[in-house]
Amino acid sequence: MTHHTDTSGHDRLPTLHELGDDLLRVTWAQKAVTILLPFLAMGAYAAFAWQGWWPAAVLAVMALSFVTYGSTSHDLVHRTLGLPHGINDALLSVIELFSFRSGSAYRLSHLHHHHHLLANDDVEGRPAYGSLAGAVLAGFTMQFRLWWWAWTTHPSARGRLLAEAVGIAALLVASIASARWTPVPLVYAALVIAGSWIFPLVTVYIPHDAHGDSKLTTTRLFRGWFVRLLAFDHLYHLEHHLYPAVPHHHWRRLAVRLDPHFAAAGVRNASVI
Repeated sequence: MTHHTDTSGHDRLPTLHELGDDLLRVTWAQKAVTILLPFLAMGAYAAFAWQGWWPAAVLAVMALSFVTYGSTSHDLVHRTLGLPHGINDALLSVIELFSFRSGSAYRLSHLHHHHHLLANDDVEGRPAYGSLAGAVLAGFTMQFRLWWWAWTTHPSARGRLLAEAVGIAALLVASIASARWTPVPLVYAALVIAGSWIFPLVTVYIPHDAHGDSKLTTTRLFRGWFVRLLAFDHLYHLEHHLYPAVPHHHWRRLAVRLDPHFAAAGVRNASVI
């Protein structure tokens, strides 16, 4: 995992150590909240759905998609919470399993995306080269394509990949079978799976620029109050690509410290507001 970016001239960025080692520190309280949030969102869905409060139940699933792919699972993919690797990866598998996704496929494909950003074999980053409509359509098959890429390129991970695929299939079958008594599990499955369809648009097409020619231009810089509000202070994709070892808790602080360097390098704000 790269902790700094090697550039030259005005584009040279500081090392992570120069920016501050505090950016790597996560308290036990922050770790606990980060890990618990997905399960709290699942529990909130169940509670609301059983009561027939469907708008609130849908919002709970939206929160689940955000805190998994956007923060909790993402931190587990990069192992930035400082947990033992075995515990870290087991949590990733379980959380993603209940989101009807493969945690191992996410980890392998996302780390490859970081090391080979928008390269020909970057399966996660491929939608950045297409159109807006193409990015939307890519969502329907993205999870399967990530799993298949991981299966074909990482034979040593096939045991875990197979176990996760079987687990997802079992949960889906159970959700369908339970529909004769209650729609709650099947609606949950449908909402979670449909929620993952926007990931290529939100995490690939919008934040990346396939025409960029450097690490400072292949990922867009976003600033402004509207973007912060819309993304709940999570749209710091350029900062994350440059310093992937920083957990999501400190992305905002990292961005503030990098702003003078971005300004000196002439990096433009991609935000409209």
